[in-house]
Amino acid sequence: MSFFDTTPAGTILNRFSRDVFIIDEILPRVFTGFLRTAAGTISIFAVVSWAVPPFLLVCVPLLFVYKSVQSYYLATSREIKRIDAITKSPIFAMFGETLAGVATIRAFAEQGRFVAENETKVDRNLEACFASISANRWLAVRLESIGHVMILTVASLVVTNLAASKPLDSGMVGVLMSYALSITQSLGWLVRVATDVETNIVSCERVIEYTKLKSEGPWETVEHHRPSSNWPEKGEIVYEGVECRYRDGLDLVLKGVDFKVQAQEKIGICGRTGAGKSTITLSLFRLIEKSAGRILIDGVDISQIGLNDLRSKISIIPQDSQCFEGSVRVNLDPEGSKTDEELWRVLEQSKLKGHIQSLEGGLDAKIEEGGNNLSNGQRQLLCLARVMLQKSSKILVMDEATSSVDPETDLLIQTVIRTEFKSFTILVIAHRLNTILDCDKILVINKGKVAEFDSPANLMKNKDSEFCKMCQEAGLID
Repeated sequence: MSFFDTTPAGTILNRFSRDVFIIDEILPRVFTGFLRTAAGTISIFAVVSWAVPPFLLVCVPLLFVYKSVQSYYLATSREIKRIDAITKSPIFAMFGETLAGVATIRAFAEQGRFVAENETKVDRNLEACFASISANRWLAVRLESIGHVMILTVASLVVTNLAASKPLDSGMVGVLMSYALSITQSLGWLVRVATDVETNIVSCERVIEYTKLKSEGPWETVEHHRPSSNWPEKGEIVYEGVECRYRDGLDLVLKGVDFKVQAQEKIGICGRTGAGKSTITLSLFRLIEKSAGRILIDGVDISQIGLNDLRSKISIIPQDSQCFEGSVRVNLDPEGSKTDEELWRVLEQSKLKGHIQSLEGGLDAKIEEGGNNLSNGQRQLLCLARVMLQKSSKILVMDEATSSVDPETDLLIQTVIRTEFKSFTILVIAHRLNTILDCDKILVINKGKVAEFDSPANLMKNKDSEFCKMCQEAGLID
């Protein structure tokens, strides 16, 4: 997942649109043209050399000149092509981001700034385009000059041949001059096509680079490591000396984290910004792999099982719940394996039944892309209902799930969690400390390490505890 965090969407789109198009459409056509032009050029040289053998004495040195000009041009052209591809990616990225946030841009009257930024990015790309055109003109002048030397050579040899004892007949002279005139075009086109092949190979390099990216762990579990069908039965979570970093070469984010969560406990996780709270969630889902230590769920090391087996048994309610374009039914049960009675039951438990019944179509009511026709709170409640359908799950992670909803909806979500998720082990990543005061224990993370792990009451009694100081800063206690 770190790849998507560090790679702009425009860069990915450029690889899978422009680069793939070049490989599928342009490169085969250019390569075919190269073979056809090469065959024609060789035939012309063969005919002229057969009729006027001295032509080879001049031709061979000129071919080396052609090659040196092509090599000089190719080194520049290839890099210009690469720069063109690199500078085009930010244009794709900005277009997508601007389209997604156009309402916000207009609300803050920032159209002028975004137009100026877009023009800057387009100008930077056009610089590469103009450089490519200039390089092409540079090549054309030199190829035509060398071609004219060849024409002059053939004409001189033909005139010299007229004084020989067996001069060429007029028909052969006409053929040779006709071929000589086409040499310039053929050689120039051959060099251009050969250069196009090599510059377009850059697209192959860029796509091949993606095929060599480091992938996630195995999706399915190796059979002899597969946990039992009812795993996790309890929901116990153990971290033993866990260390994590987002990418190779970066500093550790989690540094020797040790804690144990008993089955059906509700744990609040808090800490300063950048302390490593959300990294615990990422490591539990193996969105980032640990560098050291072990993570156990009901005694099973999660690094030994497939990602599908792991992630299908853990539920999460993120800060921005995802809704898909489609019906309420599809959003609750994408696989279509649940009955209407089960869907209405979880909607009632999540306090959404009344709202869904008021929509035209009920369970078949349309949900817009991103849930734009639902409020933040309703999207979170819909996500809660989706979690309730997953009967195999025993662990629920709430990553600042109520940070973007109003207090009334926050209270409603907390009520649903207390009543409907009693048998779950719950990890709550806290943004507002008042949402975790009813947890069984509080895990305080400070600079990637476990600073405190105790009940809220015990931590708040200790005036020197990190949690107590954070509560004082939030105005929860005096």
